[in-house]
Amino acid sequence: METLCPHCQHTMNRRHDSQFQCSQCHQRFEQQARCPECQQPLQTLSACGSVSYFCQQGHGLISRQRVLFSYLPVQE
Repeated sequence: METLCPHCQHTMNRRHDSQFQCSQCHQRFEQQARCPECQQPLQTLSACGSVSYFCQQGHGLISRQRVLFSYLPVQE
C-alpha cells in the first residue's frame, strides 16, 4: 500500500520508524496511529519484527487493519 503525501498527494518514502518524506514536495511527516473507536493516539508495541497497537482508553489491542493513520508535518 502506498502512502500518499497529505500536501500534494504524491508517494511518500519511509525515512525511519514513523517518519516519511514526500518524493515530490520533499516535506517530512510523522505517522500517527489513532484508535478507530475513540480517535486517541495509540501506543505502538514492537517485538520480534511485529508491530501491535494498544488503546490506553480501554479499547485494548487494535489490529493494523483497523488503525486510523494520519500524517503530521515535522517541524524542522
